[in-house]
Amino acid sequence: FKNILVPTDGSELSDSTVERAISFAKDAGARITFFYAQPDFPTPLSVGALFDPSTPEQFSKAAAAEAEKILTRYNASANAAGIESNGDTVVSEVPFEAIIAAAQRNGSDLIFMASHGRRGLSGLLLGSETQKVLTHSKIPVLVYR
Repeated sequence: FKNILVPTDGSELSDSTVERAISFAKDAGARITFFYAQPDFPTPLSVGALFDPSTPEQFSKAAAAEAEKILTRYNASANAAGIESNGDTVVSEVPFEAIIAAAQRNGSDLIFMASHGRRGLSGLLLGSETQKVLTHSKIPVLVYR
């Protein structure tokens, strides 16, 4: 593997996964693209809902700033370990599709991601982004637990 995509959400589990991905990339002599799927602005549930028209722009700016902060932190960690890396982010309502598209866009030959493992009813109803990537990606996926 020469170009690894590492999707992240900035959580503690992602931090652990990033550390392991950096170690894996170092052993493989690979580069890393860190990816963050920014949330889209939630739409009002009813037609009569009132909201400040500037709110979507503020939400977008905050999400972009959060993405930049997370990606900068992970790139710094990779660079400190001597690994070439970059960051990629898009706004997406469907994270698993955004992850697969990012892997294709960046020419990744492996997706290295955490298993967040929703359990119980929420796992049954919502599924796992990792599970969705596993079932839809044509690019190999390594799941870190």
